[in-house]
Amino acid sequence: MAASSICKSSVQIGSRKSSISSLNGLKQKLRAPRSINQRANTVTVTSQESEAPPPLAKARVPDGTPKVSPLILPSRPRRNRKNQTIRSGFSETTMSPANFILPLFVHDGEEDIPIDAMPGVDRLGWKTGLIRVVEEARSVGVNSVVIFPKTPEHLKTECGEEAFNPEGLAQRTFRLLKSKFPDLVIYTDVALDPYSCDGHDGIVADDGEILNDETVHYLCKQAVSQAEAGADCVCPSDMMDGRVGAIRSALDAAGFTNVSIMSYTAKYASAFYGPFREALASAPRPGSEGRVIPPNKKTYQQDPANYREALREARCDEAEGADIMMVKPAGAYLDVIRLLRDNTTLPVSAYQVSGEYSMLKAAAAAGMLDEKDAVLESLLSIRRAGADLILTYYATQAAKWMQE
Repeated sequence: MAASSICKSSVQIGSRKSSISSLNGLKQKLRAPRSINQRANTVTVTSQESEAPPPLAKARVPDGTPKVSPLILPSRPRRNRKNQTIRSGFSETTMSPANFILPLFVHDGEEDIPIDAMPGVDRLGWKTGLIRVVEEARSVGVNSVVIFPKTPEHLKTECGEEAFNPEGLAQRTFRLLKSKFPDLVIYTDVALDPYSCDGHDGIVADDGEILNDETVHYLCKQAVSQAEAGADCVCPSDMMDGRVGAIRSALDAAGFTNVSIMSYTAKYASAFYGPFREALASAPRPGSEGRVIPPNKKTYQQDPANYREALREARCDEAEGADIMMVKPAGAYLDVIRLLRDNTTLPVSAYQVSGEYSMLKAAAAAGMLDEKDAVLESLLSIRRAGADLILTYYATQAAKWMQE
């Protein structure tokens, strides 16, 4: 028994030694260096592929380029512009479709009517083309519109009472839009010129005076009727004194405390409005015997020569309860946009008007400039000057270009 046990023990010990020896041999093999080619299921890697790429060669410069020592400059601003990634990171001004308000002309008919002076812009059928154009704008992120109705001539009067007709074209249009697109933001135009047979923003006395306070009375009625029809923001463009405060009081008294006012604060007597007046047939009309009709709007719109006057208007509008202040036109008045931006906490809007639009269209059609690049640059410059909102006929097209 004892001998048998000793033999078994010897066998077990020998077996353990053999196992240990085998493990030690395996460890040595694992530690031993192997060439890449000796490893099973591996890819051969050449020494050339494992090395880092060589330094980039310097770009060739034109023959005749002078050899100079680098300028000792503590600051080189171009370093912050050297590629698109860096430029994008440092961009100070951004722009999106949310910054755009699309102006739309409507008429009381079915067919769209092209406006000759504004290529690509139509008077839209209020129940047909309007819906199509708004749907297209919304599809690219433009969800704000401002509506300008083309009033039939037989409804125009010296006092413009059609402006506050509950069943007028503007009021019907607002109700239709809100029924189709409840979240659409609707801005309006508060002024009498589309409804006046005289073509002025206010009531004209026989001696040619534009009556201020009497006009404001009708503007208040117009603003309330627009709010009743579903307007989100009423926009007095008339430039009568005191109209913002009066409209605010009228809206509040009628229960429309949440309806905003975007005031045309700095609206200049500009030559850039011509195509718009063709679109609405709203230019001042000739006078008649015994009745003087001023040929322009210089007694109430601002003088293009004036800068500080815009600040005076801005202070009045802000004190009277404006929610947004506008500069019109935009492109030729970037300094005024910046003036308002630096002197108010209110949002600032700017109107890229019909003349600006038509100039860009004409130059592009003549091959004088790239339409896309020029339009986006013009809009970006308005944003850079300080505008939060831009009224532009290019709103939908610009939004499409920005998605490319």
